[in-house]
Amino acid sequence: MLPALLSAALLLLQLPGTLTQARAAVPFDVVVENSLLQTKPVTFSTHVEQRGILLGALKTLSASNANFKFTYTEHPDYGPYLQSVNGVAGIDADHTYWELLVETPDGKTIRPDVGIGCYIPSAHQRIILRFTKW
Repeated sequence: MLPALLSAALLLLQLPGTLTQARAAVPFDVVVENSLLQTKPVTFSTHVEQRGILLGALKTLSASNANFKFTYTEHPDYGPYLQSVNGVAGIDADHTYWELLVETPDGKTIRPDVGIGCYIPSAHQRIILRFTKW
């Protein structure tokens, strides 16, 4: 019985697409803009594993670059959303928030219908985190 279990475990480790295989990195940029202060946008290059979510990439970027920090809040119905970037936080009373936009490689800017916890970046996109008012 033990040899059969051991053989099955070794087979799983060799199957394509298992967790043991590294996936390709998807490079993209994160652009931080403050439309209220009209400061110069700051661009950070980062990556995520293929089919990885934006939240994971932001965590990786924050851990590897001291010039990028963010916080997020977990909403029970809508999932994670940006609370602050580089010390600037959205405030409900001021009607300010961090807007998520995506500039595709062909230059189109879109507003995704999902947030940082579900958005899956594609290679060479520009993820724009824009501080603005509603």
